[in-house]
Amino acid sequence: MAKQKYTAMFLMLFLSIGAFAQKKQLTYCNPINLDYGYTPIPNFATQGKHRATADPVIVTYKGDYYLFSTNQWGYWWSSDMNNWKFVSKNFLRPEHKVYDDLCAPSVWVQGDTMLVFGSTYSKNFPIWMSTDPKKNEWKEAVHEFEIGGWDPAHFVDDDGKLYMYNGSSNSYPLYGIELNRKTFAPIGTRKELLLLNPERFGWQRFGEYLDNTFLDPFMEGAWVTKHNSKYYLQYGAPGTEFSGYADGVAVGPTPLGPFEHQSTPFSWKPGGFARGAGHGATYQDKWNNYWHVSTIAISVKNNFERRLGIWPAGFDKDDVMYMDAAFGDYPHYLPTEAQDHLKSGFTGWMLLNYNKPVTVSSTLGSFYANNAVDESIKTYWSAKTADKGEWIQTDLGNVSTVNAVQINYADQDAEFLGKRLDIYHQYKLWYSTDGVKWKILKDKSANKTDVPHDYVELEQPVKARYVKLENIHMPTGKFAISGLRVFGNGNQSAPKSVKDFVVLRTEKDKRSAWLKWAPVEDAYAYNIYIGTEPDKLYNCIMIHNTNEYWYKGMDKNKTYYFSIEAINESGVAPRTEVAKVN
Repeated sequence: MAKQKYTAMFLMLFLSIGAFAQKKQLTYCNPINLDYGYTPIPNFATQGKHRATADPVIVTYKGDYYLFSTNQWGYWWSSDMNNWKFVSKNFLRPEHKVYDDLCAPSVWVQGDTMLVFGSTYSKNFPIWMSTDPKKNEWKEAVHEFEIGGWDPAHFVDDDGKLYMYNGSSNSYPLYGIELNRKTFAPIGTRKELLLLNPERFGWQRFGEYLDNTFLDPFMEGAWVTKHNSKYYLQYGAPGTEFSGYADGVAVGPTPLGPFEHQSTPFSWKPGGFARGAGHGATYQDKWNNYWHVSTIAISVKNNFERRLGIWPAGFDKDDVMYMDAAFGDYPHYLPTEAQDHLKSGFTGWMLLNYNKPVTVSSTLGSFYANNAVDESIKTYWSAKTADKGEWIQTDLGNVSTVNAVQINYADQDAEFLGKRLDIYHQYKLWYSTDGVKWKILKDKSANKTDVPHDYVELEQPVKARYVKLENIHMPTGKFAISGLRVFGNGNQSAPKSVKDFVVLRTEKDKRSAWLKWAPVEDAYAYNIYIGTEPDKLYNCIMIHNTNEYWYKGMDKNKTYYFSIEAINESGVAPRTEVAKVN
């Protein structure tokens, strides 16, 4: 009898531990929720003080992930790619009279040591080293890295040789050079590796509309990944301000080339809420799955107002490098084991409140309420104040299943520059089926952390028609929201497949095409899939509230393949048959 009693107790304990483990957050949503610092550069804040970072690098080191990006006065580390802890560190010495503390940093692991170097054109910036970055223990590996380099990246080959890549220009190429791995002195001179070719590759053209108006395109942000004895030189183009900011890739037989461009961009996300996926880095998680971290454009208060995102990546059976941007700013599963990233990690939780009715406590000027549900990170609603009790309420249209909510705060009348460690958001999330009786969805009224892109995955889904966000405390500025995004299932029918999908590729400029299709009555968005092989449609564009798209990103020398799917609150339609366009 006693044995049965203890067995039952053990079983209950086991089940309770299992239930607790299941409550752990299993998903993430871009932009990733970091306590982004505010731009430290006064000239960049003349149109409003704002958060800003870009040019990220993630490396795995001693079982953890370390994230560095531009001008954050420190870095983050995480054990799970979900909860990021900030470490405050100034990498500038007193004699450095610049704002750029680790602008577009290079981070690499060499033996048992992590090394860090920031962009510079001068000769007096050090390479830093640490064997315990979690404890913020750093020293100089070299006091002055004399050859310098803007937008640097370092790569350690399997044979132990060390290489550096750099370049950020719309006229000069990316460069590469071998370094002495002990002294970091250059071996020989820099070699010209790669230039853009926008006359052939349409996606490399400068501008929001890829028209090369104003400037020629920029090439920057080098990164190298080795796979199956091939070297994949990644680079950002054509400009960080634009939706089409992407990371291209060129493949070569040695670390210094020669490199040949892949026709389509490797990391590309020109549509949806969070746009842009350029100037980043490719890394592997604890199970050796590939991921890519890169830059998301906002570029409202300044061209360099940006955020960060992470996306599944990998190499297919033919060694083609890819990144999965489909539903790239919707909830995705975090890694827990070895995975095939050609099989989507998307949860299937749909956006429930795109352009749905919104009511608010107050509105500042023309920062209208529906800006918070228009799926543009560039637009936002702002209340008149930051007072406790200001609120925004979104109507899902019908009683739906809610699995997660993402709260994207905007900067309106922010009051300081640089990184602050003493700021935080506090709020309450409510839900209701009728707009009269309300229940708490999430209470963060005692929160003491800075969560500018907070993502709340519910332990158990709820049924709701209305979701309300009530302000308790803002870190600075007004209560302002660029995206109150509710995810789950609308409990209606998924949309029907798209009909009459045509791609009109012009003979005048074979880099460009006009895509048209019959509108699907109950669809709020469409995913367009693009590739140069019918079974490799690795590029994806999400577009809203239209039945046409001007696509100007083609390699003029290649045949292209297209497919499209319709999207609504309750699911995704089957894709159309793949269309071939010569």
